[in-house]
Amino acid sequence: MIIGYARVSTEDQNLDGQLDALKAAGAEKNFADKITGTARSRPELDRLLDQLTHANLS
Repeated sequence: MIIGYARVSTEDQNLDGQLDALKAAGAEKNFADKITGTARSRPELDRLLDQLTHANLS
């Protein structure tokens, strides 16, 4: 399974282009944050990493 992550820095920016590119690349599940790059916490990235950590990859 291909999993994608998209992020923009401000609420004014749009994730659509990144999400379209991820879909075109075959991503079946996407996570997205609208949060500054300097933020320590990125909730959706943390969810993605948690899912990968607990995934059965065999």
